[in-house]
Amino acid sequence: MHHVLILGAGTMGSVHVAAYAEMDNVQVVGIVDHDPEKAGQIASPLGAPVFSSVDDALVSLDHLTVVDICLPTFLHKENVLRFAEIGIDIICEKPIARNLEDAREIIDFCKEKNVKLFVGHVVRFFPEYELAKQRIDEGAIGKPAVARTFRGGIFPKGWNDWYADFNHSGGLVLDMIIHDFDYLRWMFGEVERVYAKSLLGRNFLQVDYALVTLRFKSGVIAHVEGSWAHEGFTTKYEIAGKTGIIDYDSSKETPLLMKSKKAANGIGGVAVPESPLIKNPYYLELEHFLSCIERKVEPKVTAEDAYKAVEIAVAALESIQSGKPVTMNSEKIHPQV
Repeated sequence: MHHVLILGAGTMGSVHVAAYAEMDNVQVVGIVDHDPEKAGQIASPLGAPVFSSVDDALVSLDHLTVVDICLPTFLHKENVLRFAEIGIDIICEKPIARNLEDAREIIDFCKEKNVKLFVGHVVRFFPEYELAKQRIDEGAIGKPAVARTFRGGIFPKGWNDWYADFNHSGGLVLDMIIHDFDYLRWMFGEVERVYAKSLLGRNFLQVDYALVTLRFKSGVIAHVEGSWAHEGFTTKYEIAGKTGIIDYDSSKETPLLMKSKKAANGIGGVAVPESPLIKNPYYLELEHFLSCIERKVEPKVTAEDAYKAVEIAVAALESIQSGKPVTMNSEKIHPQV
C-alpha cells in the first residue's frame, strides 16, 4: 500500500486526488494547502486529513511513503529537497524547476539520498500521443521530416496569480509548451538548435504567445506553437514523413487521422480515423510511477528527461531575449533565464 501526501489542492492536486481515489493500492494520508476549505473539498470524500503546512503534516503522520508535489514551479525545489532528506519517494509536477541550476540540484540530491523522483510530463501518457509515436516507430509514415504542434488555452489563474510572474513561472514556454518539447524529444531524439519568438516583455495583460522552432540532430524540424490567448483548450500536431502524415486536432469530432501520400495524391487509399480508448492519462501516469516504485524500474519519463525539457525551454527563452538561434550546449545556456 502506498501512503501518499499531496502538496497543493489546486487544479493538479484535485486531478491527482481523483486518480488516487480509483486505485486500490493507494491511501491518501493527507493534503497540504494554505486554504483548508479548498483542501477539505477534495479531501473529505477520501476521509483524508487536511494540513495547513508541511510541518503540521510531518508531525501528525505516522506512515508516509510518497509525496506528490502539485505546487507552483518556484516551490518545487524546497519541497523536493525537504522530503528527499527524510527518504520519501517523490512525484513532482512539471516542470521540475524554474531553471537548470535548481533542476540539477534536485536530481543530484535525490540520487544522493537514494530517493526515487518522478516528474509529471503527462503528455507521454495521452493515448493520441502514444499512438503517434508507436506508428512512427513502426515506420507508418516513413522517415519523419517535419512536425508541427499547437497547445493553447486561456491564461491560467493560480495562487497569487503566480503564472503572471515570469520569474516564478517562466511563462507559457516553460510552463505549458514544455509538454511538447518533452514529447518531441521522446520521438525524435536530442535537439540541436532552438529559435523562438514570443510576446515576452511586451506587457500584454494576461496574454502570452510563443512560436519555437526546434532542429533535431536526427534532421527533423519541429515548429512548436503555444498560446495563452485562446478560448477553451486545444492541442494539435501534424507529423509529416517521407510516405505519409499523422494529423491530430483535439477540437475535431474525429481528431486523429493517418494519411498516406497515395491518398493525398488521389492514387488510392483513404484517411483512416484512429480512436484509441480513452482512460484518464493522469491516472495512467500516476499508476505507472507507483508501479515503478514497486518494481524498482526506471519510469517512462526519467528525471533526466525532465531536465532536458527545461534545457530546451531555457534555450527558447534565451533565443526570445536575444533574437538569435541558440545551439544546444549546456555550458552556453544561462541557468537563470
